Amino acid sequence: MPYPTKRVHFDDYVFNIYEEVYGPAEDTFLFAENLDVKDGLEVLDLGTGCGMLGILAAKRANRVIAVDLNPHAIRCAKENSELNGVRRKIVIIQASLFTTLNANAVFDLILFNAPYLPSVEGEDASWIGRAWAGGTNGRVVVDRFISEVSPHLKPNGKVLLMQSTLTGIEKTIRKFSEQHLKAAVKAEQKLPFFETLTLIEASAGTEKETI
Repeated sequence: MPYPTKRVHFDDYVFNIYEEVYGPAEDTFLFAENLDVKDGLEVLDLGTGCGMLGILAAKRANRVIAVDLNPHAIRCAKENSELNGVRRKIVIIQASLFTTLNANAVFDLILFNAPYLPSVEGEDASWIGRAWAGGTNGRVVVDRFISEVSPHLKPNGKVLLMQSTLTGIEKTIRKFSEQHLKAAVKAEQKLPFFETLTLIEASAGTEKETI
């Protein structure tokens, strides 16, 4: 078994990061800093990577299901869940978005640090590339996620989606609205070269409700 390429710390947690697994970066930390999980929630963490967000959620959640297409990420997330003492609270599944979930599976909170950057053909050929490459407009996976997420939310469920201003925040909010989800920007972090990381929160409540 290979050794981790690096080790990342966040608060009292520690995460081993392996080759071919997307390591925590500015987007992950912005997400983590704004992750508020109430006691007893059922949480779905899509694109879990090293497992960081799912593991943080498991501190208070009743159960976390963590999903990733990358087999290296699955092994990495399992190891990190054991390392941080939450292995019994997390189910880790290799899959693409919702494909292996029961059609009736619903959650209080769904997390997705999506592949949101514009990319050219071939940049998603590696496992690392698939973690960030979002197609020519950066929206291929984001739009698929938005179109499929509603049936998996409980009546008062929420979504947290990480995105970049490079791929159209207003378009994302509009697409959530088309799925009858009320969305707004929850947190932002400016990066060099005219890009801002944006954490979007969407609610399964009525359009009149405030997130």
